[in-house]
Amino acid sequence: MKQPLVILTGPTAVGKTETSLRIAEKIRAEILSADSMQVYKGLDIGSAKIRPEEQNGIRHHLIDVLDPWEDFNVVRFQQMAKKAMKEIWRRGHIPLVTGGTGFYIQAILYDIDFTETEAGASFRKKWERMADEKGALWLHDRLREVDRESAEAIHPHNIKRVVRALEFFEQTGEKISRHNETERQKASPYAFSYFVLTRPREELYRRIDLRVDQMMEQGLLEEVRKLKEQGCRRGFTSMQGLGYKELLAYLDGAFSLEEAVYRIKRDTRHFAKRQLTWFSREREVTRVDMDAFSDIDSLDAFLLEEMKRKGCIE
Repeated sequence: MKQPLVILTGPTAVGKTETSLRIAEKIRAEILSADSMQVYKGLDIGSAKIRPEEQNGIRHHLIDVLDPWEDFNVVRFQQMAKKAMKEIWRRGHIPLVTGGTGFYIQAILYDIDFTETEAGASFRKKWERMADEKGALWLHDRLREVDRESAEAIHPHNIKRVVRALEFFEQTGEKISRHNETERQKASPYAFSYFVLTRPREELYRRIDLRVDQMMEQGLLEEVRKLKEQGCRRGFTSMQGLGYKELLAYLDGAFSLEEAVYRIKRDTRHFAKRQLTWFSREREVTRVDMDAFSDIDSLDAFLLEEMKRKGCIE
């Protein structure tokens, strides 16, 4: 009998955190964060991390477990998440995966195989060296030459994922986009409900701009300054997050604070657009327009009914 799994995702600022807390309470779930920044200690404001006092006694996983100078990627996430899920089921609870990193969610839902050979390390080092020497855009152009689908899906500044795609192609002769598509066609080993929360584009962008303003008021600049004093640099995985890389560049004198805030808002809107595109291609999902419900009770009732229909809850 398949174990139950609930996924609650969507673009940044759509309202995932509030909804996940209510649903977790109703179905005896524990929340597992599928967020590439909330995993880091000290990255609180910019990652919109839920504070302990806001968790309503619900156990959360993969939050505040790594130092900001540690590396984090989809392989490590998958390993940590699978371990946490086993513990959650052992306690008789349901894992509720929430967050906006679509590839992390895929890795869990379809148990994607990320098996690597030892030879991969040498390829990886070569491409990382080329990125340092020739730049991110040059590296991204090399990926476009061999795997246009991956180049379209991966942002040029996400050097780690570009390197991984090039490394995979050189090592296997196969496009990683084709490999991942094959992996996604596998049946999930779980009895799952996969919800994608949405809002009208204009409303979502308004919420993003408001959130950035609130983050600045809450002390995001001071948070980034403290991280910089601890030795965090722009090359760190943790410093690639929206809000962190822009304010770190400001502190390094690259541009004004006003320009930094403008870039955070602009790039977060672009990120939300990419998230919407990603989730629109996902199969076996239930898309939930938040504005279609008159109140949170009717929204929650719909989600619970869908979970029953999919066999996640009784």
